[in-house]
Amino acid sequence: MEELLHYAWKHKIFPLKELYTTTGALVEVIDPGLPNRNAGPDFFNAKLKLDGTLWVGNVEIHTQATDWLKHGHDRDRAYDSVVLHVVGESNCDVCRSTGEPIPQLVLPVPQQVRERYSELSAAEIQPPCYTILPALPKLIIHSWLSALQVERLQQKTELITARLQRLGNHWEDAFFITLARNFGFGLNGDAFEAWAGGLPFRAIDKHRDNLFQVEAFFFGQAGLLEDEAGSDDYYQKLQSEYRYLRHKFSLGQPLDASRWKFLRLRPGNFPHVRLAQLAALYHREHSLFSRLMEAESIEAIKKILSNILPSSYWEEHFTFQKSSPRRAKQVGDGALNLIIINTVVPFLYAYGRHKAEERLCERATQLLENLKAENNHITRLWEGAGLPITTAADSQALIQLTKEYCDKRNCLRCRFGYEFLKGKK
Repeated sequence: MEELLHYAWKHKIFPLKELYTTTGALVEVIDPGLPNRNAGPDFFNAKLKLDGTLWVGNVEIHTQATDWLKHGHDRDRAYDSVVLHVVGESNCDVCRSTGEPIPQLVLPVPQQVRERYSELSAAEIQPPCYTILPALPKLIIHSWLSALQVERLQQKTELITARLQRLGNHWEDAFFITLARNFGFGLNGDAFEAWAGGLPFRAIDKHRDNLFQVEAFFFGQAGLLEDEAGSDDYYQKLQSEYRYLRHKFSLGQPLDASRWKFLRLRPGNFPHVRLAQLAALYHREHSLFSRLMEAESIEAIKKILSNILPSSYWEEHFTFQKSSPRRAKQVGDGALNLIIINTVVPFLYAYGRHKAEERLCERATQLLENLKAENNHITRLWEGAGLPITTAADSQALIQLTKEYCDKRNCLRCRFGYEFLKGKK
């Protein structure tokens, strides 16, 4: 109920009649104020007239007036700036820490809005607002998706910034770890991130010109060279090389091999293949992050990432256990698109913010607008609800909408939810 009161106050969804405080003072809301999601009153700098006198201050909202006392606001000087207490039910009077009474308004939420909010909250189908989507004006859809796209990039920037801080602001390392996670393509993402996070990059860099040794580092630290029985000559040579490198650099324990998942994976997505591709990429591109940040187009980015061929052994293997028909193990175009969307674009945006270079941020958004939309259960859900999806910018926005709004039932913060609450079906 309190969320709905917040929503009604923020959007001034008031009854078509004059508003009065519980003591009979006429209330005129000039500006509801700025929402505050941190500690302190719910709305800052509201402008009100109480019986014709202008008041500028903060507003606090509760379901019941007694919540003011339960939360200890009557003893908290931070709430002395509140000029109006908005409630759903007035079951007591409230005052500041000084004992001075605070005007209180019982805000009736229109019945239609209550019913629609209950409908959204109880709906089991996703998205719950599907009935109004086909009729929404294109401008509303475009503006909301644009805001969601930026919100998603900013959210990813925060994650990248946190990772950079843990890695001593080493952009190349942070980029590779993120890239490795996305090489897991969902199922093995956590395992790839844990593996890459434990790599001794500076030790590997000393042997970076030798692909075989890079593979030994990668497969060894992935826990895939622990089988004493071995499988073939190449495996045994890798195992021997890894033992030498592990002793030389006093490497820690490798990843537990049981973390790698194979169930329902196509052979081309097996961890062995992806690790071999990453080894080839690390061997060839000594400044991968820098090169990708300089790339001006999707084609230029794909040229860097696609022309990476693992060692010849992997042309006839998907794992160490047995051989397979000869086949080049290049990264497919669909996988490249996902890597650009989930790794290159967020880093380009984060790097632009870090360097205060707006052109990099703009290039990041342009890349999304020039890539076709992702095809997954989320995009198929929204397409089925009648929402057109054409670019990766659209699909990323809708992933953000689904995860941060729909799944969390944050309909009151959603523009589509707003249209549902106020509009006609």
